[in-house]
Amino acid sequence: MNDAVNVPWLTIIGWGENGISALSPASIEALNQAEVIFGARRHLRVLPEMDAEVREWPTPFADGIPMLLEQRHRRVVMLVSGDPFWFGAGTVIARHLPASEMQAHPGPSTFSLAAARLGWPLETAGCLGLHAAPLNRIRPYLQPGQRLLVLLRDGDAVSELMRAVNGWGFGASRIHILEALGGERERIRTVHVREALPNDIQHPVAVAMEVAGTGPAIPLSGGLADEWFEHDGQITKQPVRAVTLSALAPCAGERLWDIGTGSGSVAIEWLLSHPGNQAIGFEVSSERAARAEGNAKALGVDRLQVICGQAPDALAGQPIPDAVFIGGGLSPLLLEALWKSLPTGTRIVANAVTLESEALLFQWHEQQGGELLRLALSTAGSIGPRRGWKAAYPIVQWRVKR
Repeated sequence: MNDAVNVPWLTIIGWGENGISALSPASIEALNQAEVIFGARRHLRVLPEMDAEVREWPTPFADGIPMLLEQRHRRVVMLVSGDPFWFGAGTVIARHLPASEMQAHPGPSTFSLAAARLGWPLETAGCLGLHAAPLNRIRPYLQPGQRLLVLLRDGDAVSELMRAVNGWGFGASRIHILEALGGERERIRTVHVREALPNDIQHPVAVAMEVAGTGPAIPLSGGLADEWFEHDGQITKQPVRAVTLSALAPCAGERLWDIGTGSGSVAIEWLLSHPGNQAIGFEVSSERAARAEGNAKALGVDRLQVICGQAPDALAGQPIPDAVFIGGGLSPLLLEALWKSLPTGTRIVANAVTLESEALLFQWHEQQGGELLRLALSTAGSIGPRRGWKAAYPIVQWRVKR
């Protein structure tokens, strides 16, 4: 039994392809003192005979959490790949255990080993863990000249990713296929995305990509061209969207409610602003809701959640946002519900195009303060043989903090 006060019962050890020979003295001591050792099958294959009870970690990974927690009062070691807290198992375990109950002895991550083999400055490379995540999340990172290090599930995932990258127009990218780094089976092979891949790629595998090609890169600035989104005309147009996003002022790790999400353009750009951001869209039309989800997946931010329903009823029970955008469905009932339910400091941005909606925003601005803007946009167009300005409907925007 592990009765010592303030001594973590769980030790997470970063395990590499060389097994125990590459471990630190502290890791070896933890293994020798362990009562239970958990590890994936490939980790246990190179584990020498131990006095502890050895258990194979199941697939999918989450199925092993209850097994682990049942051992809470014993000395437990968990073998994981490389650095447990860089796209690793430690991140998942930390959702179920406080830091005081565990300690970690990290090993070299696959990212570090790959950078060392290729001579890449690790701080300038994009690092992605897609071994258990949708492959389309790489899409925003496909910028010509960018170097990417990507963890993948297996050889089939390498093929799937290369087909997608080629389809997006980046077939000229060069990739290094990195297998079993740090062990006797280590192998590195280099091809271009549009070329045939080897058919014997072995797990564990990662790819290092030098992005090149003529495919369109997703701009890093706010206010993407409307052509990036499928829509039926129900979209916050590019110039207004840029101003709207500036008003919403997304910061790292924040959540947005996008009410009347339409094509999802505002919520998607909110998500593109930081990988830790979250967004929930609310849309009455099931067709538009599905289209918004499709746009999010196409742009690599599949974490957009779209709820099909009418606000304010559809807002009930949802996680509290840091900011709210009202692009459709503006009504006195909605504003009243938001004002009653949202915490102080929540940022609210509402756009209105009809006279009735404008009047409502003028009324609430008078009551609650904030800032009113009127955006009048015109584009050059033909007037017979000459050119002139074609005006769009003006937009009235209300910005306020609850």
